[in-house]
Amino acid sequence: MSAAPIAPAALATTAWEALGTSAVLRVSDPAALHLARETVERELAAIDAACSRFRADSELSLLNARAGRWAPASPLLIEALEVALRAAELSGGDVDPTVGRALELAGYDRDWQLLDPPAGQPEPPPAITARLRAGWQTVALDRANASVRVPAGVKLDLGASAKAWAADRAAAAAARAAGCGVLVNLGGDIATAGTAPAAGWLIRVTDDHRSHHSAPGQTVSIHSGGLATSSTIVRRWSHRGHTMHHIIDPDTGAPVRGTWRTVSVAAASCTDANTAATAALVRAEAATAWLDQLALPARLVDAAGDVTTVGDWPAESGPGALAR
Repeated sequence: MSAAPIAPAALATTAWEALGTSAVLRVSDPAALHLARETVERELAAIDAACSRFRADSELSLLNARAGRWAPASPLLIEALEVALRAAELSGGDVDPTVGRALELAGYDRDWQLLDPPAGQPEPPPAITARLRAGWQTVALDRANASVRVPAGVKLDLGASAKAWAADRAAAAAARAAGCGVLVNLGGDIATAGTAPAAGWLIRVTDDHRSHHSAPGQTVSIHSGGLATSSTIVRRWSHRGHTMHHIIDPDTGAPVRGTWRTVSVAAASCTDANTAATAALVRAEAATAWLDQLALPARLVDAAGDVTTVGDWPAESGPGALAR
């Protein structure tokens, strides 16, 4: 996930580590920065406790451990699951929360920062793997009775939706508490709330959100909504002598191959932007027509670094505005 906000002098910024990635908070009123950060930290802590696959005490881990049976779930976890299932429906199943087992088979069985760095061959060789095929439509939610049932043998992973949803929730909560414009960036998933600066929120779109502003990329601005970037070259690790990444093709249960290097999308929310960006990597060449049909501005970068834009994404020649 790769996009970084740029701070004009009048804005205030703070950064820290959260949810296994970098968190950046920007506010239009410097006096409100402390209150806004406290609000964001509370939101992220609650979501981590509910949705983390890497915490044995999280609600999601306990739910996965009870696969095959109805299990209790808090309103926050149920909302997170509803968001994940909505993303699956909107993407035609390309963004599927039931790929947790596939991620583990690819070696993503602990926090990404604890995995071995990429080494060896760039992609795993073709393989046939016997596995249980479930799919997002097999997850049952009962909000009235605060319970969830995951099929036996299935493990949920909310990584494809929860971080962007967390950015949306945190930005909205911070804007309410601080009474000013707010931008929250969680590892390149960017959400805004409140009144934006006059020139909009300036964002540098690159392959890696940790890159310096001089790295290859493009600067754009948004006045509302969110922007998300999904990439197959940033969150990578070594597993059994092959380099893996975290974008899983639900049809194969393996990291997607032969696709874009990076996809950035702007939408009315960070959650929707991230859903579209992740699905675009799964759809590969078919992504441009799909994004165009959805009228979502997008920037797609291929393996050679060549850029394709969709909709009203601004030209590469200079800073541009995305009006969402």
